[in-house]
Amino acid sequence: MTELAIYDMDRTITRVATYTPFLLHAARRRAPWRLLLVPFVILSMLAYVLKLIDRAKLKEINHALLLGRHVAPEELRLVIDSFAERTVAHNIHPGALTQIAADRAAGRRLVMATASYRLYSEAIADRLGFDDCMATNSIIGLDGRIRAKIDGENNYGPAKLRMVQSWMAAEGLDRAQCRVRFYSDHASDAPVMEWSDEPFAVNAHDRLRKLATTRGWPIVDWG
Repeated sequence: MTELAIYDMDRTITRVATYTPFLLHAARRRAPWRLLLVPFVILSMLAYVLKLIDRAKLKEINHALLLGRHVAPEELRLVIDSFAERTVAHNIHPGALTQIAADRAAGRRLVMATASYRLYSEAIADRLGFDDCMATNSIIGLDGRIRAKIDGENNYGPAKLRMVQSWMAAEGLDRAQCRVRFYSDHASDAPVMEWSDEPFAVNAHDRLRKLATTRGWPIVDWG
C-alpha cells in the first residue's frame, strides 16, 4: 500500500496566499516601473469579485501586468529563489512544518497540490522537502519563454481533483493500492477531500469548518 500525504499550499502551509506577493516581489526585483500598474491589478480583482472574469483570467491578467506577457525562465530564476527563501523563512505555519516532518517520518510520499503557479510553488515545495509538486502550469512558447497564459486548467476546485488523478495515472499509482490523506484550508478543495481517505480541514475558514463538522473530518489549526 502506497501512503500519500497531499497538501494544498496557500493558507494551508502558508500563512497568507502567495500569488500576488510573488508577482509584486518579481516586479520590484525585475522592473519596478511595473508597480505603477498595481491600480489595474486592483481593477482586475474587482472584476473577479463582480464575476466579470474567472480566476484563470484574473491570474493571466495580473501575470501580464506585473511579470510581462512573455519572459525567459533564466530571468526569473533569482527572483523565484529569493521569493521561495523568503516564503519558507517568514510565511509558513509552524504546525505545517511539524505535520510535514511527521508524514515524512511515517514513510508517506509528500505531495503538494496547489492552484498556484508551478513557476514558484515548485521551488517552495523543494525547500520544504516535498517529493512531488502539482500546480498550475504556464504556456511555454516555441522560443522557450514563459507566456502570461495558463497551460491547461487553473487547478482550483474540481480541476484540482482532476490534476491529482492525472498525476497518479502518470506516476503509475493505482488508487485502490494507495491510502491518501489530504490537507486543505478551503471548501473549494471539497472534491479532493471527499475523494481522499483521510481529509483534514486545516486553518479552516467558516464554510469548510461547517462542511468538516457535517462530514466528520478532523479540524486542525497549524497557526
